[in-house]
Amino acid sequence: MSQTPDELTVSYEEDGIETVKELDKVILSKGAWTTIIFRIQDWDKRKEQYGPDKFTIRRYQKRDGEYRQKSKFNISSAEQARGIIAALEGWLGDAPE
Repeated sequence: MSQTPDELTVSYEEDGIETVKELDKVILSKGAWTTIIFRIQDWDKRKEQYGPDKFTIRRYQKRDGEYRQKSKFNISSAEQARGIIAALEGWLGDAPE
């Protein structure tokens, strides 16, 4: 288990193959509840190569000194990511900081 947000990862290895490759991450909030968005690629066994970029937002809760994943939302395509961006920009375009 991870003790700091910087240690949290979604990389996953199975049978010597990194089936989920973490390309980048941005920590959106820190504290007892931490939110991180990860940029990832999944290993395609049939093609023996990594697929297109995907994104996942994870929420972690720190309990007893360790972070545990509590929820996640997967953004499965660039098109879906652009839709989320457009919606947020529409809502926040003129909003004060």
